[in-house]
Amino acid sequence: MSDASVLSPRITSLQLQGHGAELALFRDSLAKGRMPHAWLVSGPPGVGKATFAFTLARILLGGMEADNPVARRISAASHADLLVVERGYDEKKQRYRQEIVADDVRPINAFLRRTAAEGGWRVVIVDGAEWMNRSAANAVLKILEEPPPATVLILTSSAPGRLLPTIRSRCRRLELSPLPDAAMQRVLHLLWPDLPTQDFARIVSQSHGAPGKAVALLADTGGNMTALVAEVLQGVPPLRGYEIAEAVLRKDDGFGLFFALLADQLQSTARQTAKAGNRQCMALAAAWEQIMRVHTETERFNLDKQEALIEAMTIASPE
Repeated sequence: MSDASVLSPRITSLQLQGHGAELALFRDSLAKGRMPHAWLVSGPPGVGKATFAFTLARILLGGMEADNPVARRISAASHADLLVVERGYDEKKQRYRQEIVADDVRPINAFLRRTAAEGGWRVVIVDGAEWMNRSAANAVLKILEEPPPATVLILTSSAPGRLLPTIRSRCRRLELSPLPDAAMQRVLHLLWPDLPTQDFARIVSQSHGAPGKAVALLADTGGNMTALVAEVLQGVPPLRGYEIAEAVLRKDDGFGLFFALLADQLQSTARQTAKAGNRQCMALAAAWEQIMRVHTETERFNLDKQEALIEAMTIASPE
């Protein structure tokens, strides 16, 4: 059940869990004939923003029932009135490109010049809108300034502050919160019904309401990466730090998973110390910000990952 096609937001949007209040706001706008021409779906990484965006598209296009022909076309990425823009995948470098560029968003204009093939709405999803470079952002802004009729643009973003203020001001905002444990349990049961009990409890606890993080945790067989993060937070000598970095980089997607787990643990500890009135929470919050910066800049500028891991471990180690 962990096949990539099953985990695609196009598919998971048929069984959206949680976010009921935000979904109700969207449905209410549609029912009252007051549909904004653009929505900005924001929230923490992995919380399900793309799945939610595809759910909105399904509502507009009439594809909420799994056995509906419209629903099947959306799942198969063949619906003529739905266009998805996202970062391209670089097959040579085996990673996602670091920006959404003007060429990526250019098809939107041609798409919107056409009459809706099925006589209803035309929907554009820009997934990860914060990755748009200046040229791409300006192109999208022009569309938002003069949107064609019966058109809805849905932008998703984990970092809406990186979007142009003029883009944000032209979008209706829907901010998604982490899922409660009950909803996370339903997600895991739906996607991985054969998940061992011990892994089920661990993933619900550590994913903190983010299905995307749960997917990453499933890749951490036996919690090995979690154990390395716990070791780092206790403090490791330089030689051990290099050994840990090498172990992380030997694992597929280990770099991203290590940073996700490390940042999550710092954030969780900061919240706990803040509740206890411990002023150490400020130092932990600062460490979290630095580690997120190291991760983002390393990915964006294709920097040395081993050096980035060593720097992150140095930041996270207790003084």
